[in-house]
Amino acid sequence: MSYDFTAIEEKWQKHWADHKTFQATQDTTKEKFFVLDMFPYPSGAGLHVGHPLGYIASDIYARYKRHKGCNVLHPQGYDSFGLPAEQYAIQTGQHPAITTQENIARYREQLDKIGFSFDWSREVRTSSPEYYKWTQWIFTELFNSWYDKDQDKARPVEALESLFEKEGNTNVNAVCDEDVTLFSASEWANLSAKQQQEILLQYRLTYLAETEVNWCPQLGTVLANDEIVNGVSERGGYEVIRKKMTQWSMRISAYAERLLQGLETIDWTDALIESQRNWIGKSVGASVSFAIQGYNDTIEVFTTRPDTIFGVSFMTLAPEHTLVDKITTADQKEAVAAYVQATAKRSERDRMADVKTISGVFTGAYALHPFTNEPVPIWIGDYVLAGYGTGAVMAVPCGDQRDYDFAKHFNIAIPNIFEGVDISEEAFSDKEKTVIANSDFLNGLNAKKAIKTAIYELEKLGKGEGKTNYRLRDAVFSRQRYWGEPFPVYYVDGMPQMIDAAHLPIKLPEVEKYLPTETGEPPLGRAEVWAWDTTANKVVDNNLIDHSTVFPLELNTMPGWAGSSWYLFRYMDPHNEKEFASSEALNYWQQVDLYIGGSEHATGHLLYSRFWTKFLNDRAYVPVNEPFKKLINQGMILGTSAFVYRDLNTNIIISKGLISKTEVTPIHVDVSLVNASNELDVEGFKQWRPEFAEAEFVLEDGKYIVGREVEKMSKSKYNVVNPDEICEQYGADTLRLYEMFLGPLEQAKPWNTAGITGVYNFLKKLWKLYHDNETFTVVDAAPTKDSLKTLHKTIKKVQEDIETFSFNTTVSTFMIAVNELTAQKCNSRAILEPLTILISPYAPHIAEELWSRLGHKTSIATAAFPIFEEKYLVESTKEYPISFNGKMRFTLELPLDMSKDAIEKIVLAHEKTQQQLNGRTPKKIIIVPGKIINLVG
Repeated sequence: MSYDFTAIEEKWQKHWADHKTFQATQDTTKEKFFVLDMFPYPSGAGLHVGHPLGYIASDIYARYKRHKGCNVLHPQGYDSFGLPAEQYAIQTGQHPAITTQENIARYREQLDKIGFSFDWSREVRTSSPEYYKWTQWIFTELFNSWYDKDQDKARPVEALESLFEKEGNTNVNAVCDEDVTLFSASEWANLSAKQQQEILLQYRLTYLAETEVNWCPQLGTVLANDEIVNGVSERGGYEVIRKKMTQWSMRISAYAERLLQGLETIDWTDALIESQRNWIGKSVGASVSFAIQGYNDTIEVFTTRPDTIFGVSFMTLAPEHTLVDKITTADQKEAVAAYVQATAKRSERDRMADVKTISGVFTGAYALHPFTNEPVPIWIGDYVLAGYGTGAVMAVPCGDQRDYDFAKHFNIAIPNIFEGVDISEEAFSDKEKTVIANSDFLNGLNAKKAIKTAIYELEKLGKGEGKTNYRLRDAVFSRQRYWGEPFPVYYVDGMPQMIDAAHLPIKLPEVEKYLPTETGEPPLGRAEVWAWDTTANKVVDNNLIDHSTVFPLELNTMPGWAGSSWYLFRYMDPHNEKEFASSEALNYWQQVDLYIGGSEHATGHLLYSRFWTKFLNDRAYVPVNEPFKKLINQGMILGTSAFVYRDLNTNIIISKGLISKTEVTPIHVDVSLVNASNELDVEGFKQWRPEFAEAEFVLEDGKYIVGREVEKMSKSKYNVVNPDEICEQYGADTLRLYEMFLGPLEQAKPWNTAGITGVYNFLKKLWKLYHDNETFTVVDAAPTKDSLKTLHKTIKKVQEDIETFSFNTTVSTFMIAVNELTAQKCNSRAILEPLTILISPYAPHIAEELWSRLGHKTSIATAAFPIFEEKYLVESTKEYPISFNGKMRFTLELPLDMSKDAIEKIVLAHEKTQQQLNGRTPKKIIIVPGKIINLVG
């Protein structure tokens, strides 16, 4: 009976679906285990073979934990809001809900073909109103919360209002806006309702503020930093500029220290934890105030090196700093304005990364040194960012290389404040070797003592204080898009009001088209039915707005990360209509035990999800402080791209081996047009690219040979391999095994379809182990000692490998085991039944079929994992090499516990020994038990 993978895989995929094999329940008699993949976005391109890598790894582990007796939750869903669907809607006029549904159907079809053990009964979609109802609810809870520094957690705003009513805000220790005015209880009572709302907005965890954002005019929306690549939008490659807009923001900065400390409690890779630490960016130093000559304003700076304050020779403000326009002198206005405009076209990421370009403009204004009162010129420079720290730096060129290069470039003074250090060529930044000089009361002090002294003196003067700063900034939460969660917000007299949870979800309205309005409003500005009736508690026609009972709704939508920040909790109780998840479900499943996904989410998604989890924990909605206990980043599967080479000056396309002396432009080719010998289907290429239909192809021995290069697998590089094709040709089990076999999970590795046949042949050999042609040959005969040894060393290695996520070496172990058992002609149930379970997590379809043929009526999914027994690996005999004068002549298997005398008698009596000695008596017999036997003379 041949291995018919098509029939087998269809049969068992249907069986799993019909019998709900992987549907999880809250079984308190078992240890729970929650395995999760990072939320996929369902693109129109579908899956290529790089996408399932992490899913296969998580599925292997989920199946393994079921075998180990755990109650496994392994769900899947879709991060289905987003910019790509909206852009497609703009191009085609088709509603993004339609294309999203089509894309999801395509993804589901592909995922099912690969045989994942997902609990599809728990599927969630961020674009489903039943789901985003609770995203909207979480937003309102954030709005109705503030961060109490004394209790170090979020609390309801009602508690804050109560404090204001009793004692004002003088003693309130909260994370809030910097420009909050102090007031007493009586002053609070005398404020109007709107004034009170304005003050509360300065404390809320989600708030409205004018913020510097990445604005993409062509896309008509704000972009997050990770949506910008090389200064342009990742989607479309459009120009991105910095722009000030009133946006919803979230005070993730309130959680900076807790996000940092939480990294000590989770099992993540060192590289991932370091990425989070760097993004949070904790710095200990001082806040220093520099008065501005001729103005009542001051410039606040944060520095980790207040010991170098006497080395300040200029100040640099971010071009976007609020004081730039005010303090710039008349003769510098034109130059400053031009520089600010040019800087607006560069992303923050570009500005941070570009350490070579030195640029800046003098404002014409001066600050006053806090100790000497001497004037310090104020410049602007794009290496300073408005959103990082205070948007201003005190430049100490002798101690900072970037300041040094800036000062050299613009011929600014570089005073030396370091004892015994030459700064003629470069800045000196070795804190450990610092001894301060030319610095008044700091002279002779090392850095540690000088920092403390400088802070003490600044605090005495009221011009500074010791401070801990974080790089982490509040997260902009508004997007000028259509295809996202609507805010549950309406406006009364310009002030935001939350729609009560009882009336959620607020569903996306219909719009004529998905572009911003002609007046620059977001796409929701086109909706005719988008106003809130506070009497009827429903969305009504805009024409009914009367500002007394019917009010305008928020026109922005939430960012893509809103729904993906809490989705793990919805999986625990996805059909609950009364709450985002029940306390019973939350207390049982707790958090994700294993999370697998790409490293591109190392900062954004993971920080936001950790932030929302800590907030929900503060408000007693979830029982955990961290969402993901263990996290693994899978490496990328790379594609092998193909290229043709076009002569730079003509329409001649030259074969790879003939281009050495010719200047050419490489052009990507669809890899489906290239065979295993790198030979191009020239006619197929001409049809695919009609602009080259008349091109002349210069061939090698009658063939066009393409160039090859390993790159990221991408539709744009035409190097993607469709997993459907692999499944159709070799089967899903082959695909699963091969993706694991390619290399370590965390490493990038190139895809090579040519290597897949070896894995496919292994599965055929596995099948033959249980069959002899048409006959199923497994019997109840006692296993041999060799077969037991093979089985138990395989159990040991497979378990070790799965526990350490070394899936590639497990595949090799299976191959060795099947080869050995084949050579042993093993057909014993005692060996082949546990072997089936071992292979099941990796190749579940063939395992289910073999399990069924072994007589089992239930799925292999929860069969107990085989137990390793050391005794089967302990050797009881030794195959001794028998040597004569140091040369091995034959071998002899003897018990390991046999004495020297007994060994000597048996060896001497052996016929081959007698032949070698030929009647002679050996002069010496050397026996080392367990090692050697050597007859001398």
